[in-house]
Amino acid sequence: MHKIPISIPVVVEGKYDQIKLSSVIDATILTTEGFGVFNNREKRALLRTLSKNGIIILTDSDGAGGVIRSHIQSFVEPDKIYNLYIPQIAGKEKRKKSPSKAGTLGVEGMDAALLRELFEKFADRHAVLQKKRDPITKADFFADRLTGTEGSTARRNLLCSALSLPRDMTPKALLAALNLLMSREEYQTVVENLPEG
Repeated sequence: MHKIPISIPVVVEGKYDQIKLSSVIDATILTTEGFGVFNNREKRALLRTLSKNGIIILTDSDGAGGVIRSHIQSFVEPDKIYNLYIPQIAGKEKRKKSPSKAGTLGVEGMDAALLRELFEKFADRHAVLQKKRDPITKADFFADRLTGTEGSTARRNLLCSALSLPRDMTPKALLAALNLLMSREEYQTVVENLPEG
């Protein structure tokens, strides 16, 4: 079954939620690393920047999930947030020895069909075409001395500063962010205007 194309970022709590969701949707899926987002300024700055066209939040339907969701809502503009909620279903995930404190399934334990139903309304018929059209690639990063050369880390940081993105992003994370934020042409203009040094 095809994945649902979603053109705006989706935020979940952990890597197992991310893995489960990536089997259902074709999107940039970011994790809060549980409560890690509370002490991670760079992660908050990234979420704030990537939310300019909207951001979908899907946390577990328990107390912890509610606290994480509220925290994100404290630093991202309310009109940029789409809140999705999973039903509270008693049970535990297969990989866990015991149920969660609330005794309910999290995102990773949800049935794929239920997740598809949640995301269907966000399906972007143009997202896949846009990605195929002309994305910014790893090869571009190499050609533009953003990876693979001496000083590439400093050059990536200059690019991050120019775009108000957090410093020291990994090349993979930066590439995903750029493809959400801008066209290839816009990227090329920014890179051409980076100071040398």
